[in-house]
Amino acid sequence: MPRAVYVLALGIFAMVTSEFVVAGLMPQMADGLDTTVPRIGYLITAFAVAMAAGGPFLTVALMKLPPRRALMVLFAVFLTGNVLAATATGYGVMMAARIITGVASQAFFGIGISLCARLTRPEVRGRAMAVAMNGLMLGTLLGLPLSTLVGERYGWRAAFWAISALALVAAVVTLAGVPRLDAAGSEGGFRQEAGVFRNPRLWLVLSTSMLVIGATFSAFSYFNPILTEITGFSTGTVPLLLIAYGAATVVGNTVVGRLADRYAVPVLAWGLALNTVFLAGFALLAGLPAPAVLCMLGIGLVGVTMNPAMITRVQRTGNAGPLVNTVHSSFITLGIIVGSSLGAVGIDLWGLRAPLWLGAALAVLGLATLVPELTGGRSGKPAEPTPPRPVPAASASEG
Repeated sequence: MPRAVYVLALGIFAMVTSEFVVAGLMPQMADGLDTTVPRIGYLITAFAVAMAAGGPFLTVALMKLPPRRALMVLFAVFLTGNVLAATATGYGVMMAARIITGVASQAFFGIGISLCARLTRPEVRGRAMAVAMNGLMLGTLLGLPLSTLVGERYGWRAAFWAISALALVAAVVTLAGVPRLDAAGSEGGFRQEAGVFRNPRLWLVLSTSMLVIGATFSAFSYFNPILTEITGFSTGTVPLLLIAYGAATVVGNTVVGRLADRYAVPVLAWGLALNTVFLAGFALLAGLPAPAVLCMLGIGLVGVTMNPAMITRVQRTGNAGPLVNTVHSSFITLGIIVGSSLGAVGIDLWGLRAPLWLGAALAVLGLATLVPELTGGRSGKPAEPTPPRPVPAASASEG
């Protein structure tokens, strides 16, 4: 596995930690910015919307740059947003900071995943995606609790300064550890990158990813109130359970990465089927501590851990270019927005078990999007329309 793949995982870890930090510090930020907790919640929504809507445009703007230089630009934008957040004097400034960091994060995902594809052989690409996506899993497992701990001990601004320092370290490591390559879009440009979106099958593939993540986040967004108000765990126990959930995602991501190259579609089918069972089981057994925890850990094993298989399937249907990967990340973010929003509506209408049932329904819809491939005899291994060029050891085109 090229060293650069691990380097990119560190950058993704920094981005994901920034995405989640507000969730752990909502009361402190509300006091510091003289606003309410619900308004602080909108900062999370704004970050996600900025990722989904703005990320592809920033990716297009950077397509003609060599990937390492593009990543440096994104680190600079990301750092600007985090420093602005750390020094924000009012709610409006903080909102602008979250939008800036959200757009930069999404573009980083797309360009970083595309670079992983260029750096690795096709037969191990799924494993490379799993290594890079461990930055996402570790952001959930370690980034959120550590940033929350820093914020609670030293103030919420310190958490944003800590993330800025982490991003700066990641930028220096990226500069040293990522090889110099030509711009991915230098031969075909935007038209070639965008041309794959005329393929209707690509949109079906993207919708699968949205539903996979939507099903998981419909439940994950409300684990805390479900575990405390229905299952009966204390508020002090829930963080430990969420750490166990995060550990399950790391394990699942590693296993899926090993299987994604050869069995992308079957892995997704089994993952969605098992997630349906775990989500429905959690809904039925939420009042019993042991079964509830087992179902929660099961969701961790087969939920967001489908990322390597999802990425592999998207790249084989479209291509491994930065625009396709960024749009795919936007669909994943859209899944988060849809899942958490539906969960909130469900709670208002039917109570705290509703997000779990809604998640199971979204997983079933995700399975339905796989039916054409599962019944048509496709193994999820079609040839890539525009395979990446062989990676030279170095290129003089990038300074």
